[in-house]
Amino acid sequence: MAQSENPATNIGIDLDQIEAVERQRVMVVEDEVDTIFLLKQIFRIAGFNVVSAMDGEEALKKIVKYEPDMVLLDIMMPDMDGWETLEYMRQMTEVPVIIISALGTKQDVVRGLRAGVDDYVTKPFHSEELIERVRAVLRRAQKPKEISRFIFPQVGLIIDQMNQEVAFNDRTISLTQREFAVLSVLAKHAPAIVSYETIASEVWGEEETNSANARKRTKYLVYLLRQKFNEADPDNKLIVNVDRLGYKLETEKRED
Repeated sequence: MAQSENPATNIGIDLDQIEAVERQRVMVVEDEVDTIFLLKQIFRIAGFNVVSAMDGEEALKKIVKYEPDMVLLDIMMPDMDGWETLEYMRQMTEVPVIIISALGTKQDVVRGLRAGVDDYVTKPFHSEELIERVRAVLRRAQKPKEISRFIFPQVGLIIDQMNQEVAFNDRTISLTQREFAVLSVLAKHAPAIVSYETIASEVWGEEETNSANARKRTKYLVYLLRQKFNEADPDNKLIVNVDRLGYKLETEKRED
């Protein structure tokens, strides 16, 4: 006879309640797993939604995906440290940033404030003070504008949404409006596979989602994009075709 499930451990989720609650989002950029866990717990208990990134590359991608209201940024991280991450971040968005670091000299704090951070907290920190500092910054801050740039340092790609400009390996790539629109859709969803239907919907509108003509136009525009990127780097594998599914933007440096 099968054991009955314990009702106390099998409680369903009230989806209406979840949809009704609009929570502010905090992103934790930190390479220590224990610190990430601690900060997530602190801010979840305080009523925030939380997402984490373990390095600068991941942080730049998740800013586009989750559009956080606040970023808590560590400085001492491998490969791309907090200063470099902050520099790229500031090119993309005006989201408020608080540095949380073991580096606590006056010079470090001054450098952070000059770089445009909204506050500087040294480790170890007091959880209640940190929450209040975050809330204070959020009260002063305006809602962050939409992401103005997509930046993928590993492949040398910068997509400027505001000016509709593209730079690849320090070379300017001239694109038509439709070519730029397709590339922007791939960048927004990177590194995920983007279906033909999604591209058609975001470039030409909902009515074209299942249109055979839209798929043909997409394939042709991707062909033109590849031609232009090949002129800058014949060996690039930037736009990848995933058979019968769609396309993806390759944002990691590929090892041959």
